[in-house]
Amino acid sequence: MTSPEPPLGDWVVADLSTGIAGAYCTKLLADGGAQVVKAEAPEGDPLRRWSASGAPIQPGRDGALFSFLACSKESVVAEPDLVRELLESADVAVWSPGSPLDPREIHRTYPHLVVTSITPFGLDGPWRDRPATEFTLQAWSGGIIGLGRGDPERAPVCVGGQAGDWTSGAYAAAATLASRMRGGGELVDLSMLEAHIMTFTYHPVTFWEMLGRPWQQARRLNMPGVAAAKDGLVALGCATAQQFFDLCAMVGHPEWIDEENPFSIVARATEVAPVIQEWIAARTTAEIRELATAFRIPNSPVVNGASAASMDHFDARGTFLRNPRDGFLQPGPPYRLHPDVLRPPGPAPRLGEHTPKRRTARRAAEPGLSFGGLRVLDMTAFWAGPSCTHALAMLGAEVIHLEATARPDGTRLIAGVPPSVEQWWERSPIFAGLNTDKKSLTLDVRTERGREVLRRLIETCDVVVENYTPRVLDQLGLDYEAIRAVRPDAIVVRMPGFGLDGPWRDNAAFAFVIEDASGLTWLTGHPDQNPVEPYSIGDPNAGLHALVGLLLALQHRRRTGEGMLVEAAMVDAALNVAAEQVIEHSAYGALLERAGNRGPSAAPQNLYRTADTDEFGGNDSWVAIAVATDEQWQALCEALGRPDWTTDPDLATAAGRRAHHDTIDAHLSAWCAERTADTVVDGLWAAGVPVGKVLQPHRQAELEQLRFRGFFEEVDHPVSGRARYSTLPVRLSRGPERHHVRPAPLLGEHNRELLAGLGLSEREIAALESDGIIGRAPAR
Repeated sequence: MTSPEPPLGDWVVADLSTGIAGAYCTKLLADGGAQVVKAEAPEGDPLRRWSASGAPIQPGRDGALFSFLACSKESVVAEPDLVRELLESADVAVWSPGSPLDPREIHRTYPHLVVTSITPFGLDGPWRDRPATEFTLQAWSGGIIGLGRGDPERAPVCVGGQAGDWTSGAYAAAATLASRMRGGGELVDLSMLEAHIMTFTYHPVTFWEMLGRPWQQARRLNMPGVAAAKDGLVALGCATAQQFFDLCAMVGHPEWIDEENPFSIVARATEVAPVIQEWIAARTTAEIRELATAFRIPNSPVVNGASAASMDHFDARGTFLRNPRDGFLQPGPPYRLHPDVLRPPGPAPRLGEHTPKRRTARRAAEPGLSFGGLRVLDMTAFWAGPSCTHALAMLGAEVIHLEATARPDGTRLIAGVPPSVEQWWERSPIFAGLNTDKKSLTLDVRTERGREVLRRLIETCDVVVENYTPRVLDQLGLDYEAIRAVRPDAIVVRMPGFGLDGPWRDNAAFAFVIEDASGLTWLTGHPDQNPVEPYSIGDPNAGLHALVGLLLALQHRRRTGEGMLVEAAMVDAALNVAAEQVIEHSAYGALLERAGNRGPSAAPQNLYRTADTDEFGGNDSWVAIAVATDEQWQALCEALGRPDWTTDPDLATAAGRRAHHDTIDAHLSAWCAERTADTVVDGLWAAGVPVGKVLQPHRQAELEQLRFRGFFEEVDHPVSGRARYSTLPVRLSRGPERHHVRPAPLLGEHNRELLAGLGLSEREIAALESDGIIGRAPAR
């Protein structure tokens, strides 16, 4: 029996990139079956010599991360004639700085290509040539300080593990797939800063402009968060008032419950945190997790590179695979397609291994897919699911967001708008930011009549996306096989936290739990304290990878006419972004550890307090500085005026600077403390040093680079008024020029339109409304 053809089996991708973002983008395309040809300089991609732990790479060998990211690819040495031949025969070219070619020139010379450019700030605009690193981009995004992460008595902390590079690569893959499926011949201009904003912040500009206050002002440690049990670290989290009330009951303090004021849970949890931590310290992680699971309180062990592969759930699901060339453990793909049409990972190429190979002639392009002809049933809530479907809506798909008056989307309820405010459920900036261009249908699917209407709706939909826990759809009788019986070519995207099988299958999953279970939490925080949850990346990263899986399924259907089940477990997406931890431990026996704001790829790298008073009247103004090369170090010394301490010959190399990092930090801290953040940034950027202001996230729209690129668009909401909304982190040369065509829908706004389109009469619609099966306001 022959294996099914992968979705991208006839795509040719010219990989002209270096670094994690480009490598991960092309890995996702290679997993989908594309022939990815990596054009390298004679000395090879720098990733071949990279190890985050500093493990030595023997001559003629490759670093383990490269071997993971280059699975199934080919390698050629980039001689000019060969590159021209490759670009002529390719369908896609992925580019990042470091290549001698220019992406705009590639697009002009080879107009059939999708040319995907991955740069820190985008190809145009006043910041286009400014130096940056993943760390300084986190600062500019507002993601370092924006969700109040970290001990308020210390510097805020970045998310560890270069997560922004990985998600930039995933965004590049999604944009490349969408562009090529629309017909190709396009320049895709990805801004890593904008990708960081979508990854590390939660619509803060919209929040600020709609409600007149920031999403988070004071920094704090999330409570209960990560705590020390008898035998290790365990994480408990409360995303809703009910979960906090259940936690109170679990630890034996029901008197803490205040049902009259559910918005007080954050303050109350912080107040009682020492008592909760004492309760945790008296028990083992297994005891705590068993109790928390019984109370349906989100929980997880705090997983790291050493422990991930031995976790019972990952073992049961076969989450980790052996690298086909070098034998270390690596995560499997971030989604599972049923039927399995992904390409099994093949060995990474040696440098220039395929140089003599001739390229095949380019085939005729497929007709483009109109996303405007795509109908999507969006049975999702909160952040992860809606962010997946939102991208399709902004590309023109008809997306129908399904809610129930008894259970509206949870993001309608988390803005802190009290029920005494008129139409309070329509005033959530988070819901508004995630759901523009969608339609709203309310339907109580707990009733047989509601399920009957839902089945009629599914008949009309190309795609169904849901992010309930697995048992919910099963109990409704609407699993994949049931949907397939109604619509045989349907693409069904299921987004459970931990997958459709395995011992953690039915565990509650929120962003922070996914971060705990994947290693993202482990690498975030100061080394002398417990790690802290990023509290940001778990959801949008899951939605992004679900989108990539969905686009692969659409491509499969275009070629075969067949539907598909896409199992996009949130934790699988997170494990891919955190892949380096398991890879380094398996390949080298090295456990990567959190390092505060220091990092493996730059020295010095840290946050430094400035002389500014922050906008809230505090002393919490910081700049991020990251020196990634010896040339940047010399530029920093010049910008500082070459003080005597910089002349130490030990500091001329990265290893020496790393060894003397404390001393460098002391000098840079003193220098920055006497200057404003703007003065530091202007001086160091002019010298060519990567630097960033640690931005309050609601100030994103003030950045001139984002204004130039039109990253924010103004939208007029019928209840909450005008505000600016983030878009997509790419500019597509064939448009659309504007992403937000209409505001997020009011609850049940399109009930009549959609139900009449299914053939229901006005009398039948009125009966559904009188019976409470549909409605326009939350049920009391």
